[in-house]
Amino acid sequence: MKHHLKSLLYLFVICLPSIAFAQDSLENALNMPTEKKIVKATFKATKLINIQTNETIYKNEMDFRVDHRFGDIAGNAGGIKNFFGLDQSTDIRIGFDYGISDRLSVGIARAKGAGIVTQLYEGNLKYRLLEQTTDDKIPLALTLFGSTTIAAVKASTDPTAATAYSEFQDRLVYVAQAVIARKFNTNLSMLVMPSYIHRNFTVFGDENDLFAVSVGGRIKITKRMAFVADYTIPFRNTAKKAYLENTSGNQFYNTLGAGLEFDTGGHIFHLNFTNATAIQESQFITDTNTSWLKGQYRWGFSIARRFSFDRKKIK
Repeated sequence: MKHHLKSLLYLFVICLPSIAFAQDSLENALNMPTEKKIVKATFKATKLINIQTNETIYKNEMDFRVDHRFGDIAGNAGGIKNFFGLDQSTDIRIGFDYGISDRLSVGIARAKGAGIVTQLYEGNLKYRLLEQTTDDKIPLALTLFGSTTIAAVKASTDPTAATAYSEFQDRLVYVAQAVIARKFNTNLSMLVMPSYIHRNFTVFGDENDLFAVSVGGRIKITKRMAFVADYTIPFRNTAKKAYLENTSGNQFYNTLGAGLEFDTGGHIFHLNFTNATAIQESQFITDTNTSWLKGQYRWGFSIARRFSFDRKKIK
């Protein structure tokens, strides 16, 4: 079963661009009008707090994004001694996404990584399979996301460690997601996102394959400000989860993020709070060991700036 899932994930990541050729047939089957009106800007950015949105980068545009997570605000590791987490950094990510077409974007990123699996390099693809229309002929938007992450951290000599890599392929993690979104009106957008994560190598006793479901939303407050939030539930094997929690002394928690989004006209800025220490999907979905109820939530921010390489738009 594991090999079949792994093969399906490889196929998804490799073949994602080719899905574009089926777009016209799919829309015709759904009786799309010839001159359709597409719902624009379901979300303002390609990510909410932790999770992806259905948005992609338009053709010949590049999105430069910086994400940052600080330390615990409260709890045993927080408080004034660490200036409520601002003296620490749990993760930092810098990424670039480029629009191959208005529907397909490709991205690369480098993240510090949280925990002992660090020095992460990511490559990703994101494709808009369906777009919501104003006449509700297509009531939902559907975007596919796939990524591969490589951990460059030095391999551990402890065979039970999460970084006891013996081969290069042990360092790889694959993520496949389907973002199902709807813009209900100018003030409210929501999404549901199933995820599948495959890790070639894990700490002893953990799962290589993991499924999760995320929900998220955006509520417009003013013309330039909105409230954004997301929540992710991973579905772990009960016995393996209990074993890992007993041996490590750490519990696994669902991730919750909430914050404010500011549209400056040139940048999209997020000021957020989340219990996730990691930024990458390959880590925060599988390894969140901090809880809001224990004060283990943190400040975070993201800044996204989009550049155009289209000569017509530049002129």
